[in-house]
Amino acid sequence: MAKVPASEVLPEQVARWRDDARAYEDGNGMPRDAELAAQLYCRAARFGDAEAQFSLAWMLMNGRGIARDDAHAVHLFAAAAEQGIVQARNLLQSMGPPRGEVPPCLRNPEVDRKTVVASVPAMTTARPAPPQPSRPPPPPNAPEAIVKFVDLVAPEYKLEPQLVLAVIATESNFNPLAISPKNAHGLMQLIPETAARFNVRNLRDPVDNMRGGMAYLRWLMAYFEGDVMLALAAYNAGERAVERYRGVPPYAETRQYVLRILSAIGGRLSHPFDPSVTAPSAVLSQRFGAIAPR
Repeated sequence: MAKVPASEVLPEQVARWRDDARAYEDGNGMPRDAELAAQLYCRAARFGDAEAQFSLAWMLMNGRGIARDDAHAVHLFAAAAEQGIVQARNLLQSMGPPRGEVPPCLRNPEVDRKTVVASVPAMTTARPAPPQPSRPPPPPNAPEAIVKFVDLVAPEYKLEPQLVLAVIATESNFNPLAISPKNAHGLMQLIPETAARFNVRNLRDPVDNMRGGMAYLRWLMAYFEGDVMLALAAYNAGERAVERYRGVPPYAETRQYVLRILSAIGGRLSHPFDPSVTAPSAVLSQRFGAIAPR
């Protein structure tokens, strides 16, 4: 099958791959073809489709027309469970936790970094970023007071203001009273644990909330050595999930979140960072000779 640029794939297309896979698996209106079904499930799974992840895991666990592979099945069940598939969570209780490398069907679509924008070298405070030819405008619905505050304060956290504004737009759409089903609060949607980690006293105060979110983003940029995709994925899904999957986790929400913000900031994949904030990830850092993110 020809590769499709990740930035051009819509959720409707991912759902079509999953539905076609199910039709080929069951022989429903199409000739039964387990191998083609597995390929289509795999493609949808890489874009974070939880149902495709579960269905492919089921095929692998039962050897349903393809070679049995319990190790890969467990990884796929785990990804589906993390996105709310209860049956996958129940199966994992008897199968145990994932072990070994993440299978290809859960890795980032290989073309993400090539199709979003050409990569630029990672930079630290020791090597300041060169002047940019133009700055993307702030989101059209961004209140002037928030834009001015971010413009003033983001540099204190070694962050580019347009990145912070794009995160706020995606997280809360500039609603300081926003509360998510996961108990994330305010403009930058901080959960209480993250707020405590970065000394946020009042989650509902817009200034405290933005400063806490910027402190977390600064920490993530240092932890992932200026890799914008990894830092954004971790802001949405947590740094441990990014490390486990060696890149953007295979969650539909997270992958769309990352692409949306990258689009808003003009596709910048690297960002200056302050290495004194924290040591880099031992799992993904090039300094430690770890496996590079895919």
